Amino acid sequence: MTKKRILLKIGSNTLTKETNHISRGKIEDIGMQIAASNDEYEFIIVSSGAIAAAKQFVKLDHQDKDVFVKQALASIGQPHLMRIYHENFKDLGLNISQCLLSYSDFEKEQSKVNIVNTINVLVKNNYIPIINENDTVATDEIRFGDNDKLAALTAVLLKVDILIIATNTNGIYTKASIHDAVPETISLVTDLDLMQKEVGDSKSSHGTGGMQSKIEAARIAKSANIETWVVNGLKDNFIINALQNEIPFTKII
Repeated sequence: MTKKRILLKIGSNTLTKETNHISRGKIEDIGMQIAASNDEYEFIIVSSGAIAAAKQFVKLDHQDKDVFVKQALASIGQPHLMRIYHENFKDLGLNISQCLLSYSDFEKEQSKVNIVNTINVLVKNNYIPIINENDTVATDEIRFGDNDKLAALTAVLLKVDILIIATNTNGIYTKASIHDAVPETISLVTDLDLMQKEVGDSKSSHGTGGMQSKIEAARIAKSANIETWVVNGLKDNFIINALQNEIPFTKII
């Protein structure tokens, strides 16, 4: 049986569970779901969190707002982040690999071929690729999108079946329900231009994205006929519960 391929994008707010440090419990929760779904699905992860991981260990003698300081923090934090993934996934019998990409990689045909071939080999040999932007040399993720765009471009390149964006809300809410302080999830979206009007421009506390960047990511995925699901990653078992349609989330088709 051919497995369905899922690209899971995890932002910093999800990985930290909205605290100031990476949550080992959340990474374990993700690993347990992947292990439980192995027969039907293969997973590729796009993970933020390098800067958040670094802040647990160091305080650099510069302003955090300086992009070069953030690049330095990403450089320090990336190996710590991968170590936490490795330790938690290994206990579940899962192997991981690290892939650092830049947006320029998606502009060169040979680079795109290399990415596809490498990741296909990893997945075929039961390694879960964990992708992040190469923040030490590139600043797009730091400045613009919390890896949402990177996840969408990667999803298209790897021809995944579903792009799951884990965030800190139960999907995308209607503007009216947010105004009334009783958030109501939009379950199904077929027209992204209409959806655009429902989305604010707020940004997450740890990440740099917001619902706007998720809409833009969904637009990229939709151009390749890939479904995008916006799911509350703070909840335990969110992947399996979404796959079984047991929780509210937004599906963009």
